[in-house]
Amino acid sequence: MIMDYEAVIGLEIHVQLNCRTKMFCRCSTRVGDEPNRNTCPICLWLPGYLPRFSRESLERAVLACLSLHCEIRKESAFDQKVYYYPDLPKGYQLSQFHQPLALNGWLDIPCGDGAAKRIRIRKIHMEEDVAKLVHENEGRTPVSLVDFNRAGVPLVEIVTEPDIRSPREAMEFLRALRIQLRYSESAECSMEQGTMRVDANVSLRPRGSSALNTKVEIKNMNSIRSVGDAVAYEIQRQETCLAAGEPIVLHTRLWDPDNGATLPMREKFEGPCVPDPSVPRIVIEDAWLEDLKARLPEMPAGKTDRFVKQYQLSREEASFLASERELSDYFEATAALGASPRTCVQWISGQLLPLLKEGNIALTDCPAAPDRLAGLLGLLDREEINANAAKEVLRRMMTDPSPPERIVEECGFRQVSAEGELEALVDRVLAENPSAVENYRKGATKAMGFLMGRAMQASGGKANPRLLKEILARKSA
Repeated sequence: MIMDYEAVIGLEIHVQLNCRTKMFCRCSTRVGDEPNRNTCPICLWLPGYLPRFSRESLERAVLACLSLHCEIRKESAFDQKVYYYPDLPKGYQLSQFHQPLALNGWLDIPCGDGAAKRIRIRKIHMEEDVAKLVHENEGRTPVSLVDFNRAGVPLVEIVTEPDIRSPREAMEFLRALRIQLRYSESAECSMEQGTMRVDANVSLRPRGSSALNTKVEIKNMNSIRSVGDAVAYEIQRQETCLAAGEPIVLHTRLWDPDNGATLPMREKFEGPCVPDPSVPRIVIEDAWLEDLKARLPEMPAGKTDRFVKQYQLSREEASFLASERELSDYFEATAALGASPRTCVQWISGQLLPLLKEGNIALTDCPAAPDRLAGLLGLLDREEINANAAKEVLRRMMTDPSPPERIVEECGFRQVSAEGELEALVDRVLAENPSAVENYRKGATKAMGFLMGRAMQASGGKANPRLLKEILARKSA
């Protein structure tokens, strides 16, 4: 008998907060500096120096929790999470194990046909990052060096309930999480740069069962795609083990992207966590919390609903724009200058973003600022230029700071809309292509496309396509 299993998946996500200084000292969190430059006796964990908790790290952490619909606890506290490893020479990490900052959050993820599934968040707690180990060779001798620049950088750990059932759901949750946290400005969430790191706990159970069976933890995933691939592989691996009668053993595995497989790393180890006496308890006052709530911007779900109502966009269009705060801001700034909202969406998604990707330019550094794009779309709307010319003008706007109107004039892109001029052009094209005219009169609709192409070519691409087609249809009838 073949058993039908379902996956039970929970995620543990470490997110680096957007803080200028470390959690317990004034050292910079700047990335890319010389090793061990951003250090002091506190983050080097030298004896006799006490940590000084950062208010900024608490603010960023609370904003992250609020963006994920969590309940902020009035009191929380740090513990010493004890384990021994070269990246943690003091022998423990400061983390909120027993009294976390927030509980009972959630995020909705799409699950097809416009429906959504709610993934619960069990808790969010703050903790300090550890140092970074650098493995090198001195001649033939392998050595491991320690860079303390990362030690003490503020993190939050987001722990979900085991509500995820597939690799796709795990990936959708991470995408939604990244959008929420970026909107709140609490974190950048770049897995490629290491500011978001994901562990996945995977177990299997017979479909229809409510049991929670032995789980396996997967580490070392550096992209959302890797999370999906690793979870998919692990589900298949556990199914194979169960089919062969082999027990699932609690342990930790690494994801090997080169071989597309999870590999055993170590037995699962949980060291003791004891209250830390050096960091005071965190007590959050109602007034301070209300001030932070007021700082939260309009979040993606609400923005999507508003875009649908205010701009008469499809939900798909609205959701696309709301997926990034900078993108939605750019769209609204362009639409506010009189450009048609739907035309804005089409040109931003179909023309502007591909050009920015091609030039490796961030939207925040876009040379075609909203006022320039609105000016270009105005020329198109007034039929002063056609769509092909507008595309070329937009491309030139990436390097030419001139107003779009000047680019149109200097490059001769102004559209030909004079009816007399277009009629003369059409007469010439029809005279040169009598067989196509005859085919069109016999019902071959493709012949009109051929004639339009010839006419546009004869105009140098400058003819008003709407008027041109009307004249062609009239004279070819």
